[in-house]
Amino acid sequence: MKLLMVLMLAALPLHCYAGSGCPLLENVISKTINPQVSKSEYKELLQEFIDDNATTNAIDELKECFLNQTDETLSNVEVFMQLIYDSSLCDLF
Repeated sequence: MKLLMVLMLAALPLHCYAGSGCPLLENVISKTINPQVSKSEYKELLQEFIDDNATTNAIDELKECFLNQTDETLSNVEVFMQLIYDSSLCDLF
């Protein structure tokens, strides 16, 4: 699941630095970990990045991974992403 998440997020064009300076990336991450967002809504959000059925299937699998997690796990992912935003790793992009 972690590898799939990294691959999906890496596939997004980096129009800006990762973290709070990139609303597109933040929006995708928040929709990814939000259990209220359905797979169809999620695919609609990422439609401009979908080129083929393999990408569609990967997006479905990624969202499904997060739909099957507890609220505590989703909260931890959110904290983890904020730690990444606040770290100097964002300067690499």
